[in-house]
Amino acid sequence: MIVSISNPLIQTYIFSAILLIALLVSLRKKQDTDFFGIAVSQELKGFAILSIVFAHVAYALVSDSSFLNPLSTMAGVGVNLFLILSGYGLMASALKKPLSIGQFYKRRLLNLYTPFWICLTAFFVLDFYVLHLNYGLVYMLKAFAGLFTHADLYQDINAPFWYFSWIVMYYLLFPLLFFKKRPWLSAILMYALPFALIQAQPHFLDQVIHLYRVHAIAFPLGMLMSWFFNGSLTWPKIKTSLDNLKNKIVWRWVAIILLMAAILYFAKNSGVGSVAIIEEVISIITSLLFIALFIIKRLEIKTLYWFGFYSYEIYLFHWPLMYRYDFLYKYLPAWLALALYLAVFIGLGWVFKFVIDAQNQAWCKISPKASIDK
Repeated sequence: MIVSISNPLIQTYIFSAILLIALLVSLRKKQDTDFFGIAVSQELKGFAILSIVFAHVAYALVSDSSFLNPLSTMAGVGVNLFLILSGYGLMASALKKPLSIGQFYKRRLLNLYTPFWICLTAFFVLDFYVLHLNYGLVYMLKAFAGLFTHADLYQDINAPFWYFSWIVMYYLLFPLLFFKKRPWLSAILMYALPFALIQAQPHFLDQVIHLYRVHAIAFPLGMLMSWFFNGSLTWPKIKTSLDNLKNKIVWRWVAIILLMAAILYFAKNSGVGSVAIIEEVISIITSLLFIALFIIKRLEIKTLYWFGFYSYEIYLFHWPLMYRYDFLYKYLPAWLALALYLAVFIGLGWVFKFVIDAQNQAWCKISPKASIDK
């Protein structure tokens, strides 16, 4: 159900003020001293998932898309950030401790599929018994395999799952294309094969190929970045110069101001609606600007950190919960409903992770070998 909204501008101001307060009160001195550490990665994931949620609310849930503008204009950047960070993380892990193909699939794919299967099962059951929706056996089998060839926000079990199919493809290819002695070649191949798929334009992907087309560079780019930061010989020299510059307060603030100005420019000139390559390049540039900004800043934003920590869980359930099972928008102003939903998402994310961790611990007790593999 599309939610009718009044005074979208005022409601945007109110919600923005609440969000700003939540970000400011959670500021802490950065503890992670790594150049591109886990804390930075989690904060970026937090920003990414919030950008995606805001876009879904503004452009698909409420009646006036001016609500949340310009907070809602960064969904493409959010998706690319997730892909860059995924490529970066897999490459960094593989360079540090390579896994066999079987070990990789057993560990990495299960980490993706286990929460996904739980969430998917829950929505199929709820949709059938509560909303009396029947998706058909073929659709359900494809869904459990992770194959989503539609991204209809109003008809599919969960339209954002188009991304799941895309990221699973990278996870399937990664151990087959990873060469520890030539990681840069792995990144090139990881771009070439999905690009060939996009160029082939298979008929069964007609309704999602446009999404793949504007998110084809991000994952292999993350791999290249990881190789450069963690495996190249030239990076240590560059890092020393950057650290010296970053430690000078004036130059750090100049860099922050320039980065923020560039981000604002590309937020207003995103290229959305133009040819795919322009939209993709602008989105990638904006994503890199955000990464640079989060690396340079000296404070952690714990609110973003926790949204990043639960970002995968929020991705899995946020849209059906707000659209098909809404219990807040129909009763409350949009700004208040969204603020409460974000709190609910954190709570559900915690429960989801608790259940998965408990399941993993139970599995390790049953299978000592699995515990050793972990």
